[in-house]
Amino acid sequence: MICTPDTAITLDSDQSRRFRQWWIPVACLSLLVTLLSLAGCELTTGKSVTRPDVPPNTKAGAPVPRPHVIPTRSPTAAEMASTDRVSPTNVPTPPADLWERLRRRFRFQGLEHLHIETELNRLRRNPVALRALFNQAMPYLYYIANEVETRDMPGEIALLPMVESGFRPRAYSPNGAAGLWQFMPGTARMLGLRRDRWYDGRRDVLAATLAALQYLAFLHRQLDDDWLHALAAYNCGIGTVRQAIRRAARARRSIAYWELDLPDETDAYVPRLLAIARIVADPDAFGIALPSLADRPQFATIETDAPLDLAVAARLAEVPLAEFLRLNPAYPRGVTPPDRPATLLIPIERQAAFKKALATLPKRQWRHWAEHHVKRGDSLIHIARRYRVSMSAIRQANGLRGHLIRTGRILRIPLSGQAGDRQQGIAVRHGPRIRYRVRKGDSLYTIAHKFQVSVRNLKRWNKVGRYIRPGQRLVVYPGSAG
Repeated sequence: MICTPDTAITLDSDQSRRFRQWWIPVACLSLLVTLLSLAGCELTTGKSVTRPDVPPNTKAGAPVPRPHVIPTRSPTAAEMASTDRVSPTNVPTPPADLWERLRRRFRFQGLEHLHIETELNRLRRNPVALRALFNQAMPYLYYIANEVETRDMPGEIALLPMVESGFRPRAYSPNGAAGLWQFMPGTARMLGLRRDRWYDGRRDVLAATLAALQYLAFLHRQLDDDWLHALAAYNCGIGTVRQAIRRAARARRSIAYWELDLPDETDAYVPRLLAIARIVADPDAFGIALPSLADRPQFATIETDAPLDLAVAARLAEVPLAEFLRLNPAYPRGVTPPDRPATLLIPIERQAAFKKALATLPKRQWRHWAEHHVKRGDSLIHIARRYRVSMSAIRQANGLRGHLIRTGRILRIPLSGQAGDRQQGIAVRHGPRIRYRVRKGDSLYTIAHKFQVSVRNLKRWNKVGRYIRPGQRLVVYPGSAG
């Protein structure tokens, strides 16, 4: 007889009673085991499982895998390090120094060309000059490398001032280019670099670097994102490079930098940069020991709100005047502008001491000298009384022989009453000196204007009168006050 649930319930025989006596406890025990299994799976997985006894897609008769057990403690640091979640090989090691940081950004190390080899041979023949070149770069290279990296430019560009100026911020070329990046006056105006009698932005390490990188980025965009073309254009002008590209295209030649018909100077310009970068990339291969250069800032910036003599600033910072002027070459008159705030660069280790010393020095002692613009009715005696100095000090500071002064002239007034303070404060005569060959049509006035010097100084430096002749060589201290 087949018993349905209904018939099982209605059974009332002795057999049915005995059946209920042993079946009911067994059924209850089975139900309890099932409920406990369900609860255990829920605790283990945190999710509702429909069949805790057999995982999905498990074949009949296959062994059932043991459920995953949540650990009752946190893993140790050693256990964490041993897991696959941390991959030390994917974390780049920090650069050992600034040279190594630059190497990681080099992009042209695979280039090979006869012109590069020519420049490498030239550099190898002058190891002393090459080491001096690297030493000259040390105060500025960290700042420039940072700005290059910020703009995702090739690391080689940070070395470009070695080719342009030898990393001499007061460098001045006979054709009028000045500063680390050798800006011509017209290019400086186009890029917004300010130039006046108190300040020359082309020589400002910070401002000129930002302008140069902005200009290189512009050239790169204009020349189809070709960095070699952009570097060539920085040297000879974008018009010259475009014209060379057009000529090559018309002749169905390659327009690669190496195939362009460019000026001789530009033909050597880019290879010289790549040669220097190759030496930096592997100095041992060329027998060159690079100077130690930590990957950290070399100078700090200090804002001033009143005219400050650079000699006074160097004394407060306890830095040799020559070193201080190397960091602050943008002030040709040896003092920060009197009509606006200015920025000075201070060696990083002297920053705190300089701030403290400057804060305790009265502003009337911030400079050794002043300038007076001679107006109609002025006399030497009245000017001396106004500034409370002697007439002889004014005459000595300005190279005057008598009492006569002309309207419109600018006189230097030594505030301490000592004319010698002028040379100590300005310290410009000790800057870069060039020898200029007089050309047809030149005059003392045009040469003085070209190099931002006075005719009086030009005469004094060369012991000449009113007249000069073509072919004559003159000594010039570009940008010197006077």
